[in-house]
Amino acid sequence: MSDHSAPRHRVDNGRQTRLRTLADFYPDGILGASRSGVVTILNAQGAALLGVDAEEALGLPLADVLRLLDQDGRTWLDVNRPFDSVSIVRGVPEQSWLNASGDEVLTTARLVREEPLKPVTGIAVGLRSGRGRARLDRERSDLVATVAHELRSPLTGVKGFVQALLNRWDKLTDDQRKLMLTTVNADADRLARLIAELLDVARIDTGRLQLYPRQSSAEVLVGRVVDSIEAGTAREITLTVEPGLPEVFADPDKLTQVVTNLVENAVRHGQGGVSVSLASSDSLDGVRITVDDQGDGIPVELRRRVFTKFWTTGESGGSGLGMYIVGGLARAHGGWVTIDDAPGGGARVMVDWPREDLRPD
Repeated sequence: MSDHSAPRHRVDNGRQTRLRTLADFYPDGILGASRSGVVTILNAQGAALLGVDAEEALGLPLADVLRLLDQDGRTWLDVNRPFDSVSIVRGVPEQSWLNASGDEVLTTARLVREEPLKPVTGIAVGLRSGRGRARLDRERSDLVATVAHELRSPLTGVKGFVQALLNRWDKLTDDQRKLMLTTVNADADRLARLIAELLDVARIDTGRLQLYPRQSSAEVLVGRVVDSIEAGTAREITLTVEPGLPEVFADPDKLTQVVTNLVENAVRHGQGGVSVSLASSDSLDGVRITVDDQGDGIPVELRRRVFTKFWTTGESGGSGLGMYIVGGLARAHGGWVTIDDAPGGGARVMVDWPREDLRPD
């Protein structure tokens, strides 16, 4: 009888080792326990989160391995009592716990039953670090703080001028009233644009950006943008167009928005004149839109950060969403954006736009 039991023991050990090896490939932690409350499997990720040795944990009581506490010092087992669950309970939803190092660990659990409504014969617990959620929470907090700051400034101006008009209407001259109303109108435009940018960012992030692309003339669209911005600034903006350019496949409103953001950024952050050029794209069968300014340029180590949300530099203001939207709209059309040094100093931003429908699936 001993001859039969030894090989079987070796087979079981080999099967257990293979299961643990496969589990180690899983990105999150995995812990399994039998009805008797003994740990049967623990992968490397789970062991690291629990601060135990994966090999030594096998066969130990679950309470000695799953040493997670809540804010009141209660253990995971004390709170959830999985083996005493009523027959209709199938699992434990995601919960937040603290390990021995004080780090957040997120857990979920599945209760194993041989048949529906029968007693629990084992549990499978999933574990993952809470750092990703903490980082997401910080990003959301930063987003709220930035949006609140951007909204507060124009709202304060609108509120102040409107209050002054209401309180002192009869004492103000027509020129003073006109100046105040003009300022209120400008602040209202700024608010409307910020809200539109936030909506665009949300649509880009969620993949719900609505495009209505068609064959369009980049020369006509870019020319209109240059004329409009040049009329409102004392800075010189020049446009150079290579002859014989093909039409591009674009939503005209979105292409206009991209070029507007680029030219306005060049005016806001650069010095001197701004040069806009249209030429054939060497890397993409379409058109390359290039915007050069005469400012200080963008250091190489910062160029990737330019396309992140709310990235700003210097004292020229702005929401910090323009380049993020530029990158998102270009990618949505199958194009891309690159940053380089302008020949005469300053920054050069290039957008390669396709002539055919290259939108990602």
